[in-house]
Amino acid sequence: MEFQNDLEKLIAVMPPKVVSYICNASLNDVIEIVLDIGRIPEIRHSGGKIEKLGDSVVEESDIEYVISRIQPFTHDNRSGIPGTLHRISGIKNRQGTVIGLTCRIGRVVTGTIACIKDFCTQGKSILFLGPPGVGKTTKLREISRLVADELGKRVVIVDTSNEIAGDGDVPHPAVGSSRRMQVAQPELQKDIMIEAVENHTPEVIVVDEIGTEAETQAARTIAERGVMLIATAHGNCLESLIKNPTLSDLVGGIQSVTLGDDEAKRRASQKTVLEREKQPTFDIVIEIMDRNTLAVYKNTSEAVDYILRGWPIRPEIRKVDSKVTEPVKELKQELQNELKTQTADTPKDNKMNFTFSRQDYVEKVKPLKKVYLYAVSRTIVEKIIERLDLNVEITRNIEDSDIVIAHKNYAKGGAKILNSAQEYRVRVFYVKTNSMAQIQKVLKDALDIQPGDVIPTQDYRDEAEVALDETKEAIKKVMEGAPEIELLPQNTQIRKLQHELIEQYNLKSFSVGNEPNRRIKIVKDRFS
Repeated sequence: MEFQNDLEKLIAVMPPKVVSYICNASLNDVIEIVLDIGRIPEIRHSGGKIEKLGDSVVEESDIEYVISRIQPFTHDNRSGIPGTLHRISGIKNRQGTVIGLTCRIGRVVTGTIACIKDFCTQGKSILFLGPPGVGKTTKLREISRLVADELGKRVVIVDTSNEIAGDGDVPHPAVGSSRRMQVAQPELQKDIMIEAVENHTPEVIVVDEIGTEAETQAARTIAERGVMLIATAHGNCLESLIKNPTLSDLVGGIQSVTLGDDEAKRRASQKTVLEREKQPTFDIVIEIMDRNTLAVYKNTSEAVDYILRGWPIRPEIRKVDSKVTEPVKELKQELQNELKTQTADTPKDNKMNFTFSRQDYVEKVKPLKKVYLYAVSRTIVEKIIERLDLNVEITRNIEDSDIVIAHKNYAKGGAKILNSAQEYRVRVFYVKTNSMAQIQKVLKDALDIQPGDVIPTQDYRDEAEVALDETKEAIKKVMEGAPEIELLPQNTQIRKLQHELIEQYNLKSFSVGNEPNRRIKIVKDRFS
């Protein structure tokens, strides 16, 4: 990542008594300078460290010195320095006099979205969640530039308090060619969002901090008009957002549904359950766990449904500082291109030694994954790892693992382990049985292994896996318009697995026929 700032412009408005201390201090990780009347000025570092500046307290004249050199405070007691991303906020007493200043240092940080660039270029609406100070606004700024300059999209930033594109009438260069609409007061953000769509024909709208029901409705209006929306919202994680009655509509909202006796029995749930009410406003939700770690829910609808039903959530963890791994086919293409270059530059009578080595494959395609096993045969997993030539390590510590593979029959008994997995944000995958075929299938799903990624010595496929593949194909056809589809006859256990899979897609299924020809029929509307 690269950092850029305009500290000299901020230092220029600081009181003389603190300028010398600021210039001598290390400001690489400083997030703000605080001036409070009657107290020693201080600088606050991102790690929580607070550093005092000298031994002289701040006086009224020092506050006036700063205020006289910046633009008047707006309705939300904020001001800025034109051409920069710095923000100066005032604390007033009951008479309206400014008695303290928080001078937040704004930086242009590039490279923060490198690990999610593929999502940003898909044209889908993205919602960022996370606590204050983890870089949500920084990512909006960089995405604005990416989409506007590299993809050539018409981008409009709805900039409340000028945090994204900086102060002044000219947007900061960090947002590229994006246009910016300023918001005079925070409560007017919803109106400017609608005005942006109606008046300026954007393809993409960027909004920071959606926090009210009116802004939530404005976001839905934008999405329904086919405009890509990039925004942040109050909330640390997707689950907390779902439970927030004001903002839950961003991810589809929730409603109470009363199930029939048969449906409740099949789900093993109460008759009254919570379900998603409508399509989410945002296609993708990204939780910013810290400045370098993001949890991506690539399908918001599916993620919300899983959470409401208490099923394991499987976000994709991306790290800002991690190396981007290329798919096998891209690496092979890269090596083939290099081979062609060598061929062109090499005399015909010379031989070349050019191979697609295992080291290339492991280093560029198969990053090491650590797996924690719970009630799953370690011997079988080791055999699968060896047969498929996977770059996987079995770990004994759940906090070190990337994924957990657990036996479904022991899920309740292993609540402590599974709670630890949730605490460490480790994805959990379940196996139905300790068979080679079942564990191999789940391990492939957990590692997101595609058919062409590995060439196993022997690929195990049992009848359950074949039946579930048939079910997936049938689900796809029904969702594309087929009124109903009957599957091949299966035994009771496999039919149960098929019912569970179909239920995930909000489709209705029931068994027809008599044994041994009893089979499942799929129809589209589960509540019809």
